[in-house]
Amino acid sequence: MTKMTETQTIILSAGAQRPDNIALPLPKGLAGAAAKMAVTKMIEHGWLQEVDANLHRGEPLWRETGDGHGTTLVVTDAGLLAIGIEPVVVKTVAAIREHAAKTAAPKPSSLRTGTKQAMLIAMLQRPEGASIGEIVAATNWQVHTARGAMSGALGKKLGLVVTSAKEESRGRVYRIRRAGV
Repeated sequence: MTKMTETQTIILSAGAQRPDNIALPLPKGLAGAAAKMAVTKMIEHGWLQEVDANLHRGEPLWRETGDGHGTTLVVTDAGLLAIGIEPVVVKTVAAIREHAAKTAAPKPSSLRTGTKQAMLIAMLQRPEGASIGEIVAATNWQVHTARGAMSGALGKKLGLVVTSAKEESRGRVYRIRRAGV
C-alpha cells in the first residue's frame, strides 16, 4: 500500500466532509506546481477523479478545459478507503443532509408595513384586484418592475399565488388567490 503524505490526507479528509466529496478548495499554501503535482499523484493512485464542474451549482473549478467548461476534483471511493472512511457511510451522511435541507422549515418572511410591497399586496388582496396601470400609478414603478415584484418577491419569496384575468373594462387584472380558493 502506498504511504500517504500529510497534504494528501488533509485533501482527502476535507473532501470527504463536503457535499458530493468535492476536494476543492485545496489547503492554504498549496498552489501552482506543488498543487498540480500533489493532485496528479492522487489521481494516479485513484484517490481523486477529475470530473466536469457544475458551475450552476457553484462547484469550485480545478482547471478550465478551454471550451468554456471546467473540471473539479472529487474524492473517489478508493480515496475514502485510503483515509479509513467507508464510502457507504459518506453517502448515507450526504443523503441525510440532503433530506434535512429539503425538509427544513422555510424561514418565514416578515412583511414591513408602509412599503411599496405591502401596498402592492393590499391592492392585490382587494376583491376587485388591481390592473398593471393601477399598480404602476400607486407605486411609481415601471411596468416590468411591477410584474417582477409579483413574480419574484410575492410569488417566489413570499409564496403567494398571484393570478390574472383579462377584464373587458380594465384589461388584465391581478389578484392574490386566497387559501382554499
